[in-house]
Amino acid sequence: MPNLLKAIPKPSDCWSVFDLPAQEKRLAELEALAASVEFWSNPAAARDAMRELSDTRVTVTEWRTLRRRIADALELAALGDDSIGPELEREQQAIADEVTRLDLESIFADKHDHGNAFLSIHAGAGGVDAQDFAAMLERMYLRWTEKRGFKAQVVDETAGEEAGIKSATLSIEGRQAYGYLKSERGVHRLVRLSPFDSAHRRHTSFALVEVMPEVDDDAEIVLNPTELEITTYKSSGAGGQNVQKNETAIRIRHIPSGIVVTCQNERSQTQNRENAMKVLRSRLYELRLEEREKEMAALKGEHVKAEFGSQIRSYVLHPYQMVKDHRTGFETSATGSVLDGELDDFMEAFLRHWQ
Repeated sequence: MPNLLKAIPKPSDCWSVFDLPAQEKRLAELEALAASVEFWSNPAAARDAMRELSDTRVTVTEWRTLRRRIADALELAALGDDSIGPELEREQQAIADEVTRLDLESIFADKHDHGNAFLSIHAGAGGVDAQDFAAMLERMYLRWTEKRGFKAQVVDETAGEEAGIKSATLSIEGRQAYGYLKSERGVHRLVRLSPFDSAHRRHTSFALVEVMPEVDDDAEIVLNPTELEITTYKSSGAGGQNVQKNETAIRIRHIPSGIVVTCQNERSQTQNRENAMKVLRSRLYELRLEEREKEMAALKGEHVKAEFGSQIRSYVLHPYQMVKDHRTGFETSATGSVLDGELDDFMEAFLRHWQ
């Protein structure tokens, strides 16, 4: 029991990564602001404040709950009752896991880190294998969202001619979805014995993953209707055949940037249009961020081309089993688990590496 008492984190060890008094003070300020008469006089500012209020309230509640759990566990451990040893061991591990999670999430500093995300997958070099790999990645991320308890929706998907998908866009709703998923942005590489090669030779294929924050319909990104080229068409299924008689699918081209988004998941043209506008707004926001990063890199005299082949992660299924992130060096031989959505270790390694 003394060893267990020592293993339970002390409050002083935990609060160093999170200034609870400061956050409690900020929570009180936001609650007072939201209760003021003139709060909604500026709708855009009010929405930002309400988002911050919601995030701060959840975070403060989590840390208060953790503080109570630690205090209770320390009291029980101090009793020296061996009969509750197994229960305390389980609680000690649960507390340690919660401290690790909250410590990681304290890294999220961008205002969009706590919100929803759009994730797009594009098959790259590798032909049918690349399209099959893109479908494998789509399943992997859907499984990850399911394990997290997030809500995922396929906003748009284009099937491959023989197998897999050419591209897909997922809408992922959940607290801190963007904060976690932004670690997945980049080129992914697959090495395996191709099931589409009659000689069963080893093939290498690529897929590009894009991650964008969901951006509110406010002044942050202004869409001028005169700069949008909107067309409708019939949604299609596998092989490109039309699956609906009416033109419910939407394609929007943003003329100044050349960005094109499509949406054909919903049966309603209005719903597809709304979803497409959300994706376009997020892509324009991401483009703005990329331009800022390029400007900063130019000022620093550094510039790394984001071109196909400069993979961030490799999934090797032959001649050995390994998934390796080339940015952090983190790797595992549990390829099946990773492709089944076990991505938290990779995400944590990235977030801690770049904090």
